[in-house]
Amino acid sequence: MNRIVVGAHYGLKDWLAQRVTAVVMALYTLLMIVAVPTVDGYEGWRALMSHGLIRFATFVFIISLCYHAWVGVRDIWMDYVKPTAVRLMLHVLTLLALVGYAGWAIQVIWRL
Repeated sequence: MNRIVVGAHYGLKDWLAQRVTAVVMALYTLLMIVAVPTVDGYEGWRALMSHGLIRFATFVFIISLCYHAWVGVRDIWMDYVKPTAVRLMLHVLTLLALVGYAGWAIQVIWRL
């Protein structure tokens, strides 16, 4: 039996993901608003980012940011790009860019 999902539950996962990742990013922003004024120069920044909690929070922020961006941009491609091949290419390019950005950001954080 094939069931077509319509109505209230369609897109619930994406809607919830957008809200959860937005809350994570907002909490991280508040954390940084409190922490960054205590930083004085490169050594201060390095000391701040050497704390395990800050590194973990930054990692969660980066993953949340990339997933949030993925859901949003993917929905734009699905809504406005009608040719399937072009849409698929844009999905792949977006995904590769976001994975690259996340990898680069994590590498920078762990290199400090």
